[in-house]
Amino acid sequence: MSRTPDDDLPPQGYANYVLAVLLAAYILSFVDRNILALLVGPIRAEFDITDFQFSILHGWAFTLFYIVLGLPIGWLADRYSRKWIITAGVLAWSVMTCLCGFAKSFGSLFAARVGVGVGEATLSPAAYSLMGDYFSPERLRWATAVFTMGITLGSGGSYLIGGWLYDWFSAGRGMAGWAWLQGFSAWQLTFIAVGLPGLLVVALLLAVREPPRRRLLAADTGQAVPVAEWLAHLRGHWQAYTALMLGVSMMSIVGYGTLTWYPEFLFRTYGLSKSAGGAALGTMFIVAGTAGALGGAWFASLLQRRGYRDANLRLVMLAALLLIAPATLAPLLPRADWAIWLSWPVIFVHYTHFGVAMAALQLITPNRLRAQTSALMLFMANLFGLALGGSVVAFFTDFVFGYDDALRYSLALCALLMYPAAAAIVGWGLRHYRAALM
Repeated sequence: MSRTPDDDLPPQGYANYVLAVLLAAYILSFVDRNILALLVGPIRAEFDITDFQFSILHGWAFTLFYIVLGLPIGWLADRYSRKWIITAGVLAWSVMTCLCGFAKSFGSLFAARVGVGVGEATLSPAAYSLMGDYFSPERLRWATAVFTMGITLGSGGSYLIGGWLYDWFSAGRGMAGWAWLQGFSAWQLTFIAVGLPGLLVVALLLAVREPPRRRLLAADTGQAVPVAEWLAHLRGHWQAYTALMLGVSMMSIVGYGTLTWYPEFLFRTYGLSKSAGGAALGTMFIVAGTAGALGGAWFASLLQRRGYRDANLRLVMLAALLLIAPATLAPLLPRADWAIWLSWPVIFVHYTHFGVAMAALQLITPNRLRAQTSALMLFMANLFGLALGGSVVAFFTDFVFGYDDALRYSLALCALLMYPAAAAIVGWGLRHYRAALM
């Protein structure tokens, strides 16, 4: 591998600006994808659809295209300007989110949701690749951790901001003097309101420069690496990549299962209202989850200073081990406030892992393979998490325990099975990861 010296990196202040813009885009992406969860009632009433039909709008319309398109978009990002790929994607999903507010039928809302997923598929692979060229290996884990804060800030924000906007529009505020808005429902205006800020992010992205690619293969000619060569690289280090990608995927099953089912668990088990449960979880994700994302980088740095070359991946294993007991116990507690308070450290520790895991991936992957390799890892994590995480919990409830109120046991069983599996897989791969470090 040839390396660009750290003094050839872009200025730190400008790199931080780029990171802030990418973070803003990531926050908006989670707000735009999750906002639908707050609008179940009015959308069902508007189109006279069932819960199952709504789940198609919320999950599969977005997820299938989002995870599948990540791979070809990663391929493009290793060959063309990552800045323009991200800019086009933010513009596309922002427009499509606004168009959700113009939907007049189930089919048109489905199509708009597909467009949101297509646009959002551009962001992560290209963003992680960009960060590898803006930050030194020592600072990269901090950059990816800050970027990962978008998950918790956006998820929590969608609960808090979306609910406030819907109530505001339902009360008729914000429409005075705007006659053309009178024909829109509150849920439609909520979509438009959360989609419009994306246009500001597009403007900020125009000031981002495409940096020279660093950490190139020694024989790199500036041409794109053939897919066969990418596959050969993955095969050459298959143990390291398998441990990293599969370990993170096991973690994502619990993460997305929690995101999907915890509000309903609080309602079914303790009788907590949807609004109270949403507020508690929204605050928890924003505060504890965001602190965890930053804490992960700090803990990984501490491990690095103690001589662990595999610090980024080792942190994933340690987080999984630490989570087994509290994540299993929290949904089994007899009181709602106890379950919520124990969930705070669970959310904190869980979100320490993803940012440093993405940094770990960049450090064993040549530059012109990074975006498509990141896309492969995101495909795995999203396939297990976004597409399957909620279904795993539901499977336990319906087919293992067999009654609705067993949701608490399903959440506990999911944590009890998946966190040890993640720790074992990552632990197996540590020595292979060290061998793959460049």
